Amino acid sequence: MFRLLGWLFGFGMFAALAAVGVAAAYLTTVAAQLPDYTVLKDYQPPVTTRVHAADGTLLGEFARERRLFQPIETVPPLLVQAFLSAEDKDFYQHGGIAFDGVVRALRDNVMARLEGNTAIQGGGSSITQQVAKNFLLTSEQTWDRKIQEALLAIRIESTFSKDRILELYVNEIFLGLNSYGVAAAALNYFDKALYELTLAEAAYLAALPKGPNNYHPFRRTEAAIERRNWVIDRMVENGYATPEEAEAAKAEPLNVLPRAGGSQLYSAEYFTEEVRRELLKMHGEDQLYGGGLSVRTTLEPQLQEYARKALMNGLVAYDRTKGFRGPVASVELGDDWGEAVAAIEPLSDVPEWQLAVVLEIGGNEARIGLRPSRQAGGSISPERTEGTLSGPEIKWVSRALGEVLKVGDVVYVSPVAGKSGIYTLEQVPEIEGALVAMDPRTGRVLAMVGGFSYAMSEFNRATQALRQPGSSFKPIVYAAALDNGYTPASVVLDAPVEIRNPDGSIWRPENYSQEFYGPQTLRRGIERSRNVMTVRLAKDIGMPLVAEYAKLFGIYDSMQPVLAMALGAGETTDMRMTAAYATIANGGRKIVPTLIDRIQDRYGDTVYRHDQRICQGCEATAWNGQAEPTIIDNREQVLDPMTAYQITSMMEGVVQRGTGTAAKVLNRPVAGKTGTTNDYKDAWFVGFTPELVVGVYVGYDQPRSMGSSVTGGTFAVPIFTEFMQNALAGKPPTPFNVPSGMTTAWISPDTGVQAMEGQSGILEAFKPGTGPNLMTSVIGVDVNAWDAIQRQQMMQQQYGAGFMDQPFGGGGSGDGRFTGGSDVRTFDPNTGTWR
Repeated sequence: MFRLLGWLFGFGMFAALAAVGVAAAYLTTVAAQLPDYTVLKDYQPPVTTRVHAADGTLLGEFARERRLFQPIETVPPLLVQAFLSAEDKDFYQHGGIAFDGVVRALRDNVMARLEGNTAIQGGGSSITQQVAKNFLLTSEQTWDRKIQEALLAIRIESTFSKDRILELYVNEIFLGLNSYGVAAAALNYFDKALYELTLAEAAYLAALPKGPNNYHPFRRTEAAIERRNWVIDRMVENGYATPEEAEAAKAEPLNVLPRAGGSQLYSAEYFTEEVRRELLKMHGEDQLYGGGLSVRTTLEPQLQEYARKALMNGLVAYDRTKGFRGPVASVELGDDWGEAVAAIEPLSDVPEWQLAVVLEIGGNEARIGLRPSRQAGGSISPERTEGTLSGPEIKWVSRALGEVLKVGDVVYVSPVAGKSGIYTLEQVPEIEGALVAMDPRTGRVLAMVGGFSYAMSEFNRATQALRQPGSSFKPIVYAAALDNGYTPASVVLDAPVEIRNPDGSIWRPENYSQEFYGPQTLRRGIERSRNVMTVRLAKDIGMPLVAEYAKLFGIYDSMQPVLAMALGAGETTDMRMTAAYATIANGGRKIVPTLIDRIQDRYGDTVYRHDQRICQGCEATAWNGQAEPTIIDNREQVLDPMTAYQITSMMEGVVQRGTGTAAKVLNRPVAGKTGTTNDYKDAWFVGFTPELVVGVYVGYDQPRSMGSSVTGGTFAVPIFTEFMQNALAGKPPTPFNVPSGMTTAWISPDTGVQAMEGQSGILEAFKPGTGPNLMTSVIGVDVNAWDAIQRQQMMQQQYGAGFMDQPFGGGGSGDGRFTGGSDVRTFDPNTGTWR
């Protein structure tokens, strides 16, 4: 008997040792396959890149995994307590493995096997084990993976502090709605920061690690509330909440309000998308969508709203002159008209308008049903709101409503101010445009609108649309001339000219009025936008020089040196034109436009700064009696500051006396230039004050004529003016800065010579060594035009009687030059004769 017992004991010991050996060998094999857990020391989780406006307003977030890294020290205790109660109440006591959880997991697996379910049951993992699985292992349900998880948990516990492990956990865990980590989840579920979460909200987030889809706030609301309440009860058991607090929390609904992605400022979608493209170009895809960059942009939200409204009003006003084109859609009303109209998505970035369906119509009035809103979960609101579409309020539609609409038509409407329940008809314009507002001293883009609606078209007409600038390019030609010996009082002949093209064809440029006005000062030429004299001027200074200035100003990378380009026949963008004018407003210092002020990495270190000016003395950490810091502007000087002032002064005349007079209502110094292209396909106005430069472009995406009455002065200038009225409201007028060393003199606006006593004149600025002459030199006089000049204008006996605005009908087919060996004729005001 004893021998048998001894044999059995020995066999048992042998079996036990063998089992231990097999287990040891198995564990050794499994351990050899473990990943390197020390990588957690340097772990950098993908973090959301956040883009902010200049005032800190959040514009947008970019991420594959929406995550905001939150140091454990800043995670509220309430949230930590909720997660510990739900996932691992003994986290701060065990060494990596929660043995009570292991026992429960073994029990669940045995019960499952007895019921015939051979799949491994989850659960039982401590927070440390979950960190090991989430960071280093896969999610497959095998015994090998579970054992690796346990081994890694023990090693992690021996290497990292509990707080570090918990920090990794709360920032990595997936909580649904594309939320990774608790900080992102708080924003995405409740639009709150962590410190703002209530007990019920913290408990709901802690309920999600078990399976976010199982406790979806809208699809499985009851299960979500049940699981949340279970977490709250665990918090009471662990002493983290009182029974009274728990009952109040459990009585609350989920209150989930999903946070929208993309741009967070509805008026800034074009701007935000342009910033995204810039970040992608600068830092690459991985950094953009996972680098946790903090981007401070140049956008001023209030100015952006003004810009959007001004462009929208201008486009709508023009579109209304073309009449009503028809409804957005037509639907069958059925039993519930709300569902029918709710199926049509409105323009999300035009909140002033609503979709409505015509329910009943008679004569010039219609009963309409407004599109129901969608609730947080995506379902249609049960509320149904009706209103009246009043024909008399829709003055831009000439016919009665009954003639243009029918029951079931879906249209855009907006409420009539001061009349409850009364609506007017709206229509999405076909015409498009762009507006860019820039700080002329730095190039910071303060506002940018790339079209009527980003939701309708993501094509950014401020940066992507290549259009002809027309006459808005002329200041570059004039600036090149002023920079190379000409003055604002120089006179150029406005008379017919023929240009022979390389293919033998003849180009005969014309003025907008299709008339000619004889000798014109440069000032008068730009104020009245004379095409022919601009061509003569460009021919005289040489198109290669004009092309070089266009490149220096950033309008074109490479411009063909042909005379048609002097009239803006090339293609460029609104952003480039605005930056070119900003260079003039900045005294000739090259302006490079930017949408981004600064970029910081996830650690707060600055990795990009737009302002590259040198600041001497800014490195001082304290004031010890030293002089104040000095800013050194190291930007390229592409235009003489005196030239910049001269062309600015001439463009002030465009607003005061020329094609941009609609902007005079601003009652402040404003300089600018209109532009209208052939067949009225594009209309421009780029203008500036000392504080702000704004470029406005309008035209159809597929270029076609907007009508002979549509010019830069009639279409673009009013948009510019509306924006500037709002943007500069309350700010005192500021004069343009006159560079030191310049002299001024009163000149005749007609002849360009110094004005005599008693004559009307314009105060003109001259560079040192230049000034008005007693005789006028006319550039570009040809033989055939000569007789007409003498016949119509030089027979006047009194100097200063004025001749520039008398239509000049002289013919001519020369090359724009006088053939006597010179291209200059001189008028002597004392004798009234030319020589």
